[in-house]
Amino acid sequence: MSRFTNPRSRVLTASAVLAAGALALAGCSAPSVEPDDGKINVVASTSVYGNLVATLGGDAVSVTTIIDNAAQDPHSYEATARDQLAVTHADMMVLNGGGYDPFAEVLYESAGDGAVLVNAVDSSDLRDDDQSFNEHVWYSFPAVGNIAEQITDELSTLDPALSDEFESNLAAFVAELEDLEAQADQIAESADGRGAAVSEVVAVYLLEAVGLTNDTPAAFTEAVEEGTDVSPTALRDVLELFESGQVAMLAYNEQTASPETERVRLTAIDAGVPVVSFTETLPEGSNYVEWMSSNLDAVAAALAE
Repeated sequence: MSRFTNPRSRVLTASAVLAAGALALAGCSAPSVEPDDGKINVVASTSVYGNLVATLGGDAVSVTTIIDNAAQDPHSYEATARDQLAVTHADMMVLNGGGYDPFAEVLYESAGDGAVLVNAVDSSDLRDDDQSFNEHVWYSFPAVGNIAEQITDELSTLDPALSDEFESNLAAFVAELEDLEAQADQIAESADGRGAAVSEVVAVYLLEAVGLTNDTPAAFTEAVEEGTDVSPTALRDVLELFESGQVAMLAYNEQTASPETERVRLTAIDAGVPVVSFTETLPEGSNYVEWMSSNLDAVAAALAE
């Protein structure tokens, strides 16, 4: 099975972001701080991790999510004074890491050592020294299980009296992850090693879980990830995947759309290749398990066409 590439060269340096953040803080009046309610205050970089913390912590946690809608891009998000204040007063911060949400890492560093840090990439047990590492680790069910364990351990350290409750919540969540893995395994029985194309690498781990292989030219996904121009050759090679009938579906990331990815999407549709849309943040009103189950259903339906 081939691997997707995912360099992240467009990330700002920490010093540049820190300087910009300092200017923003100097020019803004800080929002008022909520009184202590006895809960564990957690800041999550995205709604994915905010939902995980809420699921595992239950009523014992108060969660502030920085990015909670699809209109915000974690790669280029600019932190605010309110974000910095929330992190400064947090007991725990959960971020993705791996160059995905650099603003969150800068916020944590700026706040000092007050909060416990959970770095999802570091906790995922997926990272290696390969520069093509795919940092969208929340699309890997085993990785999310590891991340959930780390969050639970930290919550138990912060409030040992509730450790049994946290462990119970973790056990229930892991059981749901196992159901997702079983759902993926069932789809894999019919996938039979067929190929897939992607507009961007967000859902790679899920596609691999259902037995699909990557046929997308690395030059294309690299350019999309870096926000650089896609070469005519790379674009031509991707379009030929659909025109030749080589791939069973296109996984389309709605949050990294560009003229090139839109052309890829339209070419897939014209060729009769199913297009399955994915996002990087939770749909409104959904939780992690519901979201991933819906993604798996969509892939199964596409493969059945």
